Amino acid sequence: MRAGRPVSPVTAEPGARPAEPLILAAPGRDAATAATVAGLSAAVLILAADRAALGHIQHVDDSWLRLMVSWRDGPVTVIAKIFNVLGLVYVTLPVRIAVAGYLAVRRQWWHCAAFVAAVVLSEILIGPLKGAYDRARPPGPLVATSGASFPSGHSIAASVTVLAAVIALVPPGRRRIAWSLAAAAFAVLMALSRAYLAAHWLSDAIAGLLLGTACALAAAAAVDQVQRRWRRRRALRGDPPRAAARPAERP
Repeated sequence: MRAGRPVSPVTAEPGARPAEPLILAAPGRDAATAATVAGLSAAVLILAADRAALGHIQHVDDSWLRLMVSWRDGPVTVIAKIFNVLGLVYVTLPVRIAVAGYLAVRRQWWHCAAFVAAVVLSEILIGPLKGAYDRARPPGPLVATSGASFPSGHSIAASVTVLAAVIALVPPGRRRIAWSLAAAAFAVLMALSRAYLAAHWLSDAIAGLLLGTACALAAAAAVDQVQRRWRRRRALRGDPPRAAARPAERP
């Protein structure tokens, strides 16, 4: 080693793992977005609990169902039924385990925690909400259904899984924005397919879409805050920094 040559953190700490990057690049903005979606979800839940408001919602749901029945087409029905399969637990559970396992193998513990927290929160909400509202499903569904209708479990599962996976797997920047738009499109199509198949009312699907999205965003914002506080405590204690991780993609 030449005299006077600076020593890099990686050389000074052989074998040190790279520091895990932060989950969010703009925590204030992302927390505000999560709060907005959570507020919209709460508003839908409140309206659905009010009999007068639910009567107006039901008129819209009935009109939407009649429109879907009049628009039913063979190829579209096949696609909608494929979405029905994609939303089943036999598909979503292996995907969730694969994402969490991949993050654990990569030792991305904070990102894994954000993903798992989002999924667990959504699963905690589904049962009690369905039991509390106990809404009957639409007549003549094209797929097998069971349990109460509000909110749509398929919509919740699809939206929370794909959005939380994008946040956990893709670094902040243009790629995350592109993947988030693709995930949002998938979640919207899942919600619409539920109303098309008469497995749920349109309002059930919208409520599920909002709830799943809120769970993904809220979990990411909460875990990101904990990660930042943990980093600050380490800095105050004077713990040696780990090797720098691969920089996040610039927006």
